[in-house]
Amino acid sequence: MRAHARFRDKYGLPFALLADVDHRVAEAYGVWQLKTSYGRSQMGIVRSTFLIDPEGRIARVWPKVKADGHAAEVLAALTAEQARRRS
Repeated sequence: MRAHARFRDKYGLPFALLADVDHRVAEAYGVWQLKTSYGRSQMGIVRSTFLIDPEGRIARVWPKVKADGHAAEVLAALTAEQARRRS
């Protein structure tokens, strides 16, 4: 998708961005859920973060994430996980 490539290039991301247009991955991770906003219910993504270990297993999950401070929390968990694996 062109929009993904522009976003990646704008922020200098060193990896490809993927689109889950049929919600298959979101459903597998349990984040495609019924949401209610302003009295209306509709299906959508529940913002969540998954820390995946080098073997491809889920090491940690943060459900229903709020953006403020979340990146620092994930970075701390990643740093701790890496230290644990080195010892």
